[in-house]
Amino acid sequence: MERSLSMEIVRVTEAAALASARWMGRGEKEEADGAATEAMRTVFDTIPMHGTVVIGEGEKDEAPMLYIGEEVGSGNGPEVDIAVDPVEGTNIVALGTWNALCVVGIADRGNLLHAPDMYMEKIAVGPEAVGKVSLDYSVEENLRAVAEAKGKDVEDVVAVVLNRPRHQELINEIREAGARIKLIPDGDVAASINACFDDTGVDILMGVGGAPEGVLSAIGLKCLGGEIQGRLKPVDKEQEQRCVEMGVKDVSTILYMDDLCSGDDAIFAATGITDGELLKGVQFKGDKATTETVVMRAKSGTVRFIDGNHSLQKKPNLVMED
Repeated sequence: MERSLSMEIVRVTEAAALASARWMGRGEKEEADGAATEAMRTVFDTIPMHGTVVIGEGEKDEAPMLYIGEEVGSGNGPEVDIAVDPVEGTNIVALGTWNALCVVGIADRGNLLHAPDMYMEKIAVGPEAVGKVSLDYSVEENLRAVAEAKGKDVEDVVAVVLNRPRHQELINEIREAGARIKLIPDGDVAASINACFDDTGVDILMGVGGAPEGVLSAIGLKCLGGEIQGRLKPVDKEQEQRCVEMGVKDVSTILYMDDLCSGDDAIFAATGITDGELLKGVQFKGDKATTETVVMRAKSGTVRFIDGNHSLQKKPNLVMED
């Protein structure tokens, strides 16, 4: 991939965040997602690449744009796989709460798992704990491994878990082990990435979330030197067949980083829609707006935080006209 794509996809996530943020706190999650998706799709067309959406808004008959298999980009440039989540945390935007992001990940063609829209059991950690945890270990073993790797007591470890009834046993086990929990309503991609930054106060992500979000997390964690493991959790025969079609014949198999995002290069960008531990959300004032984005590349290991100041008068459609 060309390194210039790093900055190009920042324009994509910025545009999606600006469009979605207008719906923050209005209780309209579908409108927020639709605005972000349309803005993201518009800017994608200006980027010099030949991209194929492999993680997107759904199957072709379910989504009007950014559907799985859709071709995006100008048609010139490198052939890449694209994973998108125009709004990671639609409920978060609707309620105006914490950690909603616009996310894009890209990798060379054929290097991203085409994960179907089903559940995945996950565990994600930052660089210090790579190789120290496993989905096959007990909750207590994983928490103690993270504590040792980071030079902490178990009591100081913070695990992020989606606040769902299915996680009650997991929550009990974390508390019995002595660790602390941050329960989140949505947004486990943000939580996975946060595990790589000490300032966020997050040490580990645990629990069951979406498989597509697992691939997006893997792209970001590859760039940051972290780790995620996943195990698909099909709920019916149809989903089991989808796993077989992906090449996962035994759903008890652990999917490692190279299963989710292979190769030595990937690019990840996320722009905050609402405020979070890592990124500030969009702020509007008159015909101006500000954004904060993190963009990173696996091959170089470079991580950039970009503050954007946008003139909504000069660029009302989020794209400069020729």
